[in-house]
Amino acid sequence: MYTLTTGVELELWVVDETGRLCDGTAITDAHPRIEPEFIDPLVEVKTEPHADERDLRRDLRSTLRTGLRAAETVGKRLVPLGTPLTASDATANCERGRIFETVYGSGVRSAKNCAGTHIHFQQNAVVDQLNLLTALDPALALVSSSPYYTGTRGADSARALAYRTECGSEFRCFTGLWDYANSLVEWRERVDEKYERFKRLAADRGVSPETIEALFAPEDTVLNPVRLRECQPTVEWRAPDATLPSQAVRLATDVENLVSHTRTASVEYGAPEVGPDRIRLPPFETLRDLSRRAIESGLDSPAVGSYLRDVGFDTSAYDPLSSRLVGPERLSDSEARTRRLRQADRLEADIKSLTGGKAGQSVFSA
Repeated sequence: MYTLTTGVELELWVVDETGRLCDGTAITDAHPRIEPEFIDPLVEVKTEPHADERDLRRDLRSTLRTGLRAAETVGKRLVPLGTPLTASDATANCERGRIFETVYGSGVRSAKNCAGTHIHFQQNAVVDQLNLLTALDPALALVSSSPYYTGTRGADSARALAYRTECGSEFRCFTGLWDYANSLVEWRERVDEKYERFKRLAADRGVSPETIEALFAPEDTVLNPVRLRECQPTVEWRAPDATLPSQAVRLATDVENLVSHTRTASVEYGAPEVGPDRIRLPPFETLRDLSRRAIESGLDSPAVGSYLRDVGFDTSAYDPLSSRLVGPERLSDSEARTRRLRQADRLEADIKSLTGGKAGQSVFSA
């Protein structure tokens, strides 16, 4: 069976020993694949691309262990949550981030309060890959990790809801789920159109087109759940929350099994099904409803659980934190700090056992 190379990017919050959000510079300095995000309390841990799950696990574990040692040295910890639970009000720490602040205005708050898992797949049957990953959007329910956004309890994946809807209506085309594409040309035209729109919005806020062109490629301005990365080149799936590393690797492996299947199976539309010779995806309107249910209710939605099983996921193999993160409707700063530290404990325990899992099995018969 053909196997793609797959890479994982895991965003994590940085806290001090009391659970307060803090600067992660000492951690990003410790390893070339731990990179700063555009606010100081958020870092991104990256793997190299791998064709084998065990290698992906080892790579992620090694890099995270380096990050944890660096964090411990300066009295800091790493937290795998889709949001920081209460509000992060950190300012942008780089020029591109400051431009986003200017263009998005108050809508940039959602980006400052969201942490995700990004999975990159080597490009092959690109249109089929883009459409399949679009159809797998409800799989975000498998790893939802925070029901709180800026202190208020809400959706099962508060990150996905905030990131896609809290930026303001004129920006939702940059963050929401796009319809299936008929061709690669069509997809690229969408990206180019959004880039021109972003430049117009920027100009309205005093940022010149020349500045945007110097700092952003077209693909950098679309922040949707599925992105075509021309420079790497990969197809990037950005739907899931930040989560425990073992869960991120399991999800990457399960999704890779499906994505690699597009090389030999035809992609069709109708009643969802994965078989030896075809992958059948639901109509987009059906998918959009499933995605809404996944964001709002996670695996508690019978329709979401049924759909994910239809496309080959073993939902019992996942342990999304969000449904177990019980608490009041409004979370105080003190309560948030305590919960962050508990999740830092879980992360450290998870990393110790990260190489103990078995390689994932294909979700279809070879």
